[in-house]
Amino acid sequence: MPVIAQNPDTRPSAGPVPAPRGRRSHSRRRHGAGFWAVAFAFLSVMAFATVPAPLYVIYQARDGFPTITTTVVFAAYGVGVVGSLWLAGHLSDVHGRKPLILVSVALEIVAAVLFLVWNDVPGLIVARLVTGLGVGTLTATVTAHLGELRVRATGSEASAKGASVAAGAVNLGGLSLGALVGGALAEFVGQPLMVPYVVFVIALAIAFVVVLAAPETVDRPESPVPYRPQRIQAPAGKGAAFWAAGTGAFAALAVQGLFTSVAPTFLGTTFHVTDRLAAGATTFGVFAASAVSQLVFARLSQRAQIRLGVVLLVGGLAVLAVAAVLLQVAGFIGGGVVAGAGVGLLFRASIASAGALVGPERRGGVLAATFLIAYAGLTVPVVAVGAALLVLPTLSVLVGYVVLVAVLAVVAGQRLAARA
Repeated sequence: MPVIAQNPDTRPSAGPVPAPRGRRSHSRRRHGAGFWAVAFAFLSVMAFATVPAPLYVIYQARDGFPTITTTVVFAAYGVGVVGSLWLAGHLSDVHGRKPLILVSVALEIVAAVLFLVWNDVPGLIVARLVTGLGVGTLTATVTAHLGELRVRATGSEASAKGASVAAGAVNLGGLSLGALVGGALAEFVGQPLMVPYVVFVIALAIAFVVVLAAPETVDRPESPVPYRPQRIQAPAGKGAAFWAAGTGAFAALAVQGLFTSVAPTFLGTTFHVTDRLAAGATTFGVFAASAVSQLVFARLSQRAQIRLGVVLLVGGLAVLAVAAVLLQVAGFIGGGVVAGAGVGLLFRASIASAGALVGPERRGGVLAATFLIAYAGLTVPVVAVGAALLVLPTLSVLVGYVVLVAVLAVVAGQRLAARA
């Protein structure tokens, strides 16, 4: 991606910006509008990903399946994310950002329709798998695209940092919004297993249309590029920094996995909180704290953000574990919110650190590899929890999960801070 010079004494003109080979040039204003269009699509997809979280209890009560089935349904989502990141997460470096984003939004529309027409357990598994495929295709692609659109809209490479903050906030903010919307619609509107999905079919269709108008930012290759799956491989000479970023992202999303899978069930079975809005609001609080913390503390140095993030994440998890032992629901939720604030800071720092390791021509691939590790954190520990719950008490499993994630966060935070 070419660097666009900017005179600090003048505002960027609204004239055409050089386009990638084979693409039509667009104005800075068009790139600015494209930034918001892509951000809206990102928000819609990530929100849709958590809509089912507060609804699992309804499915479970209707069909009578055990908690392990909820874990399997959630795991299908993780398998879809990891699979698509491995197979397609890096392809936007070759084929362009827009085509991959449009494919992702289309997959989410298919998933929403599946939820509407096939809502028994096999249908839930397939719908969540398709949801994960769309999210995995999107995350690295849209993170890179937002940064490139912002740079072309402002004419300043420095604006990429602001785009990184926005991408992180939209990512986690969308996850929080979806859980709240799903819970609220389920609680206050009839047909709770239909209306949330109808709402998102409409939102995703709008997102598809507005992304069509966004400019492309990637050069087409002059010669065909052989296909290969995404490699989880550090850039040459930067292995320590890459794996520190991956571990930080893994630990961060392991916390989020807890609150999008078994936490609503834990609230119902241990604390006897069965209100659908309460379940959605709990997940919303954790993810919203993740998004807000990135904005509130954006002016801190990256090293300070990492250290604060680790303190909040570990401290929040400790409060959550103690509250679970003492059966204090307010402490359980409050600890999750504090941990969520730490997640936001650690996750953003991890993704920013990974993205800074290479130039724009390789950024999509490196980000895809980092997101692949991150979403393994969203999936693998949760599946392990589901399996452990078959033979161990719920409280023991929860405390063990908290200790493991806290250790990973501390180790990753120390290594990231040392390199910030």
